[in-house]
Amino acid sequence: MSLTSSMEDYLEAVLIMQQRHGYVRCVDVAKQLGVKKPSVSRAVKELSKSGHLVKNADGTLSLTETGLQLAEQIFEKHRFFTERLIAAGVAPKIAEQDACNIEHAISAESFQKLKKALDDG
Repeated sequence: MSLTSSMEDYLEAVLIMQQRHGYVRCVDVAKQLGVKKPSVSRAVKELSKSGHLVKNADGTLSLTETGLQLAEQIFEKHRFFTERLIAAGVAPKIAEQDACNIEHAISAESFQKLKKALDDG
């Protein structure tokens, strides 16, 4: 099942907050993404149904193995493009925004080939 770019953003946000704080709550996701809590609740339901996310009894969120793998792939693309754009002279804020758009649009194959070409060059 392919997810929308919005759903991928939720997974990425959960991953980042999990790494920073060790736990993730819906209110934290809302703040991180600049959305309202009902939007997070809807996304959590969808991501739970698709097997990417679990809402624990204490209200915290956890990525499933599938969700973790996908979130890590998305975050890797985000970091890669942000770093390359900043290195090319793009302002950091614009680089972050553009990287977010690119990470959703590029195929896994194209990303891997681009990454290899830059590593080899």
